[in-house]
Amino acid sequence: MSVFEAYSQYYDLLYRDKDYAKEADYIKGLIEREHPRARTLLDLGCGTGRHDFLLTERGYRVTGVDMSADMLKVADAERTKRARAGGPQPPEFAQGDVRSVRLGQRFDVVVSLFHVMSYQTSNADLLAAFETLREHLAPGGVILFDSWYGPTVLTDRPVVRIKRLSGDGYDVTRLAEPVLHPNENVVDVNYQIMIADRGTGKTEKLEETHRMRYLFVPEVQALLERVGLRLDRACEFLTDGELSFSTWNALFVARAA
Repeated sequence: MSVFEAYSQYYDLLYRDKDYAKEADYIKGLIEREHPRARTLLDLGCGTGRHDFLLTERGYRVTGVDMSADMLKVADAERTKRARAGGPQPPEFAQGDVRSVRLGQRFDVVVSLFHVMSYQTSNADLLAAFETLREHLAPGGVILFDSWYGPTVLTDRPVVRIKRLSGDGYDVTRLAEPVLHPNENVVDVNYQIMIADRGTGKTEKLEETHRMRYLFVPEVQALLERVGLRLDRACEFLTDGELSFSTWNALFVARAA
């Protein structure tokens, strides 16, 4: 069981300080610039669907894919609630691995956010994920994905972080202890998560290691080319600024070669 399955019910609490609306506006702006006629969107590694619901509100028909059944239960519950309330057509969700899922559909835009590509830690994993991106891309479509940016990881270095949040009857404390492996281009982020139920007084402890790959522009370009994709540009996520030694989150824009 991955940590995302183990604490899927606390996931949105842990990331409630993440500005999903700002990110959805940013993605919409990118799409309007890169592919203004786009209407359909595939989100690979959608988690609980927070981006997807916001993107449907911004006019796109969205399908989200995640490998965690527990994450998708949260997304499907929200989808059911919104469908009953009326309004924009809510996203569709499907379970699958970014390396192997095949929906038999093509989309104007394929996105993969929140460092999903950094979870593809081997060249084989990345190539398989990039093939999935290509296989679901409609003619003239655009691909958007982000990752940890290698030059910053090696100069700024990941540090121990503690995050404490309260809400929905729970107190959650997450300790993240990173270990850098420079010869493998990965960082092991060792998580310890304490979840206290204020109603029952019970406490649960979860432990998991997330292995995260940091990427460099030339290797992304080379691997994309191997599966028939072309890197159009790379920039800093949310700012569109030039990549620098202070850029932790790099955004890549790609198309069919």
